[in-house]
Amino acid sequence: MFGHHIFGLILISFASFLFVQPVQSAEKLNVIVLLVDDMGWTDLGYCGSDLYETPNIDRLAATGMRFTNAYAACTVCSPTRVAILTGQSPARVNVTDFIPGHRLENLPQQIPDWTQKLEHRHLTIAEILKDHGYRTAHVGKWHLTPRIVTNDVNSDGNFPEFYPQSQGFDVNIGGNEAGAPRSYFWPYGRGKGDARKQNNLFATLPDSKENYPEGTYLTDQLTDEAVKFIEQSTAKGSPFFLYFAYYNVHTPLQAKPELIEHYKAKLKDHPADHPKDQRHTNPVYAGMVHSVDDSVGRLVKTLRDQGVDKNTLIIFTSDNGGLTGAKGRPPVTSNLPLRQGKGSIYEGGVRVPAFVSWPEKTKPNQISSEPIISMDVLPTILEATNVEVPAQLKPLLDGVSLVPILTQKNNSLAKRNLYWHYPHYHMMGAIPYSAVRSGDWKLIEFFDERPSELYNLQNDIHEDHNLTSENPEIAKQLHNELETWRKKVDAQKPKPNPDYTPDRPTGRKSGRKVKSQQPLRE
Repeated sequence: MFGHHIFGLILISFASFLFVQPVQSAEKLNVIVLLVDDMGWTDLGYCGSDLYETPNIDRLAATGMRFTNAYAACTVCSPTRVAILTGQSPARVNVTDFIPGHRLENLPQQIPDWTQKLEHRHLTIAEILKDHGYRTAHVGKWHLTPRIVTNDVNSDGNFPEFYPQSQGFDVNIGGNEAGAPRSYFWPYGRGKGDARKQNNLFATLPDSKENYPEGTYLTDQLTDEAVKFIEQSTAKGSPFFLYFAYYNVHTPLQAKPELIEHYKAKLKDHPADHPKDQRHTNPVYAGMVHSVDDSVGRLVKTLRDQGVDKNTLIIFTSDNGGLTGAKGRPPVTSNLPLRQGKGSIYEGGVRVPAFVSWPEKTKPNQISSEPIISMDVLPTILEATNVEVPAQLKPLLDGVSLVPILTQKNNSLAKRNLYWHYPHYHMMGAIPYSAVRSGDWKLIEFFDERPSELYNLQNDIHEDHNLTSENPEIAKQLHNELETWRKKVDAQKPKPNPDYTPDRPTGRKSGRKVKSQQPLRE
C-alpha cells in the first residue's frame, strides 16, 4: 500500500510538472525601446564623454552589445521614428522630414510633396505585438501627427486620429504632434499666449495638477508613467512593449538647477588647456543627459523589483546626431571626431549611440562594429519574441534582424548597403541629398550643382578627404546602387525651382532670414 501511495505521488508530481512546464516555456519576452531625442554619438560615458555622467546607461550597455556603427534612418526626428515603428525606410513611407518641416521660400530646388503623418496603412511594431497578446504603451514624444498653425480660437489644430492609440498602443502618455515642450518644467508652457500656444501640447499627459507640484521636470513625470505601466503589466501577468521616446535632450535647453550647478562646478575643474574632452562644455545640456540617465536607472530598478529584468529586451538609441548649435550661440554638444551634427548627412548628423541588452541571450560587454540602422529595430524585436513578420510587411521591410549577432550565432550580418534620402533644406545648413554606405565607403549626392563626395570611413571618420576623383569606379558603382534603391522605394526627388532668384535672400515664408545653405564644418 505504501509503495502504491509513493507511486501515486510520483504520478501527481509528474502531472503537475507537465501542467506548469508549458506556462514557463511559453513566457513571452518583454520589450522596451528607449529613444533619446538629439543624443549625439559621444554623449554618454561609455562613448567617451568626460563631462556627461551616465552610470545607469553605462551599466545597462555593459550587460549586452554596444554598436559603434549604429545609424539613424534620417538626420532629423520624424523620419527616424517612422523607421523604428514600421521597419521601413522613411523614403518608402514618404515621411522624409520632421513634421511640419521648414516652410522656406526662394530655394534653388522645389521640395517634393511628402507625407506629414504616419498613415494608418503602415503596420507598426505595436500593432503586431498587440495582436500577439502584448500590452503596449507609448510614453513621450510621438511627432508623427499633422500639425497646423491656426488663429481660430475654436480650433485646437490637432489630429488625435493619428495619435499613438490609433497605431497599436493601448496606452499613450505625452504623445501627439509636439516635437518639443515649450518648457521642461510643469506645466510645460501650456495655456499661455496666442491661440496656437493655448493648444494643450501635452493633453495626453495625465493631469498633474494634484500629483505634481509646479516645476516638476517632464522627464520625471514621463518616467513615473513608464514605471506605472511596467508595474501594471506585470501585475496582470501580461507581456509588455514599452516605447519610451524621450523629449530630452531636444531644445529648449533646460535642466534641473542642481544639475546645472553640478556641471558648472565640474567644468571649473577643467581648465582651458585641459587635455580631456573639451568637446563637451554645456552644463545645461549635461544636466539634461543626466536626467535621462536617472530615468533609465529607475526603469531598470523597476524591472528588477518586478522580477522581470531577466526577461526583458532593451534597445537604446537616438533619433539623429547631436545638435552642435548655431553660429553666435553657445555650443549644445559636440560630435567630434565626427563631422557636423543634426540635420547633416555627415557622420555627426546620422551616427548615433546604440546598444541592446538581452539577458541570458546576449553575453555582456560585447562590442560590434557592424553597421546597423533604425529599420533594424522592428525585425529584431519580432525574431526575439518569436513573432513572424506579417505577410503584408515582408516585401516592404527595409531592416534586418540583429538576433544572429546578438546571440553570437553569426559574427556579422549579410553584406548590405545603408541608404539615406533627405530631399529638403534644413535650418542648420543641409541641402537636399541622398547617401549610401557600403562597407567602409560612403557616397553623398546633392540635388544641386555640387559634386558628389566619397569617403572611406575606416581611414577618414571626419570625412575630410573626398576620394571621388581617385576612385571613380567606386563612386560610379555606388551611384548606380543608390539610384536603383531610390527607384525601388519610390523616393521623391526635388526639382529645379524656375522662380529661384539668387540675389534674393533665402528665408521662411514669414520673411525671416535663415542661414546660408552652405554646409557647416566642425
